Amino acid sequence: MPPGSHFFIHRVLLSPGRCPGVTAAVMTVTYTSRVATARFGGFSQLLLLWRGSIYKLLYRELLLFLAAYLGLSLAYRFLLSEAQKRLFEKLVLYCDKSANLIPVSFVLGFYVALVLERWWGQFRSVPAPDGLMVAVAGNVHGADARGRILRRTLMRYGSLAALLVLRAVSTAVYKRFPTTDHLVEAGFLTREERRRLEGLRSPYNKFWVPCAWFGALAGQARREGRVRDDCALKLLMEELNRFRGHCSLLFHYDWISVPLVYTQVVTIAVYTFFVTCLIGRQFLDPAQGYAGHELDLGVPVFTLLQFFFYVGWLKVAEQLINPFGEDDDDFETNTLIDRNFQVSMLAVDELYGEVPALERDRYWDATSPQAPYTAAAAPLRQPAFRGSAFDVALAKEEMQFQPLEDIGETLGDTLEPPPRPPPGTFTRRFSLLRRKNSAGSEGGLGPEPPPGGPPTPAAPGDRDGDSLGGDTAVLLGDAPGGSSGSHDCWLLHPSANDIV
Repeated sequence: MPPGSHFFIHRVLLSPGRCPGVTAAVMTVTYTSRVATARFGGFSQLLLLWRGSIYKLLYRELLLFLAAYLGLSLAYRFLLSEAQKRLFEKLVLYCDKSANLIPVSFVLGFYVALVLERWWGQFRSVPAPDGLMVAVAGNVHGADARGRILRRTLMRYGSLAALLVLRAVSTAVYKRFPTTDHLVEAGFLTREERRRLEGLRSPYNKFWVPCAWFGALAGQARREGRVRDDCALKLLMEELNRFRGHCSLLFHYDWISVPLVYTQVVTIAVYTFFVTCLIGRQFLDPAQGYAGHELDLGVPVFTLLQFFFYVGWLKVAEQLINPFGEDDDDFETNTLIDRNFQVSMLAVDELYGEVPALERDRYWDATSPQAPYTAAAAPLRQPAFRGSAFDVALAKEEMQFQPLEDIGETLGDTLEPPPRPPPGTFTRRFSLLRRKNSAGSEGGLGPEPPPGGPPTPAAPGDRDGDSLGGDTAVLLGDAPGGSSGSHDCWLLHPSANDIV
């Protein structure tokens, strides 16, 4: 039986619809087409779906919570004595008050946000061979048997590396390929390659081995001239490293989980809150007159809704934390393997050198080609967007150019600094003090007046703004307010009323 025939049997002869014993196991729930257009009740229709829904994940816990609640309620109503009822009512009031101390929303919000970011990162790390197969098809030449086997083997090594990683992280893939014998029968691995792979003494995952084989085979193709220059070989190795990086990142996502303590704290917080609510949300006898217990409904509707939201929130994190399982909305890893293997082989073999004949397109003579619209798509045609500023409306006089001279004068007036204000009284006092000190060092400001006589008048030349005349002479008198304190103290420490 030729290599790969078992893989063909597995995918075709045993595919759903061809064999009655094989059933389809579609995991990802796709509802994109249902919400393609926003309309009345768009999301409401999604509430009727069962597969992948929150109802399917939560109904067991919800029924268990309701049964426990009703059991406590019946025991309170029909089994307890009056004294026991009073004690139970105190316990209910205490639990109802203490339940609000548990920060369920705060803890759950951060945890689910972390898990969702991790889930998206895992999806982006799934290795896809598209870039690698384009590089191989465009740079490993030869339409003969040697060229074909080189290209097909290179891409088989890439598919094998991705398969070894997915087999290690996904239970669905491991169930499909539990041993290397299954890889040999499926056509991903030859018996000689399996012997070399198993003979390599390493306790670690060996997904990197096919990447090493890829690099060695690419170098051999370069020496044979199948890869025509070093730039092409460099491109092949860059694409290989990018592909290997995705494989490694996916493997490390599986290895390094969200810290266990964080998951434990969130789980304990949620379940402790609702164990407390089992007691604290019980309806008490209205005849006892407890505040907030004037009505006895029997079934706590809003407590059940709160349970649905909070525990459902926790179930969302539980499903997203590892999307490589077998839940309804987990990644379809087996479908990815099938697609990647088939597409990569087609690209490097069947499509190698297959280029359609060149011919003029139908818009050859058109300077502005316009693609047609169907009758269904015609109402969706929109005018070209040229920018939001094109919609600004201006008056006719506002669109007239102004003379540059007027613009320059206006600009000069705008940028001209304001006039400097005259020096205030406070500034003059400090100037006077500085001049007084400098004059005092040379024997004082002037001749001292005789005892009991009038003060010596100032010289006429001293009445300008830089001398001790004019207003400055007044400052040599008593301090403001009629005080006879020291002039120096008043000059150095004026009051707030004296500062201008």
